[in-house]
Amino acid sequence: MLAPRWDAASYLANSTGGGNPAKKGAATFSYLTTLVLSAKQGAEERAEDAHIRTAFINPQDTKPYMSAKKVPGQTVEDPLHRTVSATRRDNNRKPAVKQCRRYWGANYTNGGKEYDEYPFATTYEGAAEHDYDPEVRKFNFSVKPIPKDDNRAGGNLLQGF
Repeated sequence: MLAPRWDAASYLANSTGGGNPAKKGAATFSYLTTLVLSAKQGAEERAEDAHIRTAFINPQDTKPYMSAKKVPGQTVEDPLHRTVSATRRDNNRKPAVKQCRRYWGANYTNGGKEYDEYPFATTYEGAAEHDYDPEVRKFNFSVKPIPKDDNRAGGNLLQGF
């Protein structure tokens, strides 16, 4: 376990200290955890797991194409970082949807599909990361239409995570 640190992020319950700066913030414990998705037959999130697995193992087979793609989140040294910013989340979704339309057409949702993106829209490393940090490689993400039920099952696991 890593040592605790003091945090007063605006989304925390005690971010203002109730008007008393001396009571602002709280101790938080820093640790890394892993999100486990299943590739087993019958697993609700199986299609999402397969998408992320391809992004890790065969990134050249993912869209959008980028020759040097190496999506983050594969190692402890390169973790994903969750964002609570609704603006950042929405901005991550826009390029993901745009690339789905580019590669699969405007009707990519036919047959009960939704777009799936990795890294997740709820992370700083999402599809719009390049817009916030020009040193990050553009298109270093993966999108793919997957069955809506699989996408939502994976999203529910992530949300609970």
